[in-house]
Amino acid sequence: MHDHAPDDRPTTLHARIRAEVEARILSGDWKPGFRLPTETVLMAQYGCSRMTVNKAMASLAASGLVMRNRRAGTTVARPRMHSAILNIPDIRAEIEARGETYGYRSLMDEVRPPCCVHLGAEGHHLGQSRFIRSLHLADDLPVLLEDRHIFLDAVTEAMAADFRSEPPGPWLLGHVVWTEAEHRIAAVPADAMTARALEVSLGAPCLLVERRTWRGEETITIARQMFRGDAFDLTARFGPQAG
Repeated sequence: MHDHAPDDRPTTLHARIRAEVEARILSGDWKPGFRLPTETVLMAQYGCSRMTVNKAMASLAASGLVMRNRRAGTTVARPRMHSAILNIPDIRAEIEARGETYGYRSLMDEVRPPCCVHLGAEGHHLGQSRFIRSLHLADDLPVLLEDRHIFLDAVTEAMAADFRSEPPGPWLLGHVVWTEAEHRIAAVPADAMTARALEVSLGAPCLLVERRTWRGEETITIARQMFRGDAFDLTARFGPQAG
């Protein structure tokens, strides 16, 4: 468990430039289509070389947050459109919308190495993750057991977040821009750990939702959610894909 939040301030100048530009975008201060200051202006502002500024802008572009054009300059990117059966739900908002009282318990919180067994072979390519296992309740009834990896190379500010009192899913929705998500949904029987956490019998039906979220080419988070089958459902409303 984390007793003290580590200092997540960027350690290099190009990382600091990226973090400050990203913060302006995420806050809505710089909206889609906004033209960023020129490299010359940023060089003067930060007292650095063109190479340093260029490295920060290249990183932002790779993440899908900005678009670079030699003539038009660098602008805040407009979100790409993806068709999806499910939006990314805010579990706290879902429960409260049902008229129930939301509850949250953090069961495990640790930083894990790239070879984390939970991620299989691909874990070697994703960098350090902060792993949070949590339990979500509706009117004191456990309805969701969640295992979540947040990848710290993509979301450095997650190191300082307090997930003992705030669930990671709503925190991510409020702090991190995502451009693409993938869902896998299945009906599965509760294993021993899930049965204990959700207070159901071994083998009881559960709804499994596995979700991976990207920002550009960066993986932001991978979550494995086990919903109690007799107490919760997911509802999606969607329309035809835009042309």
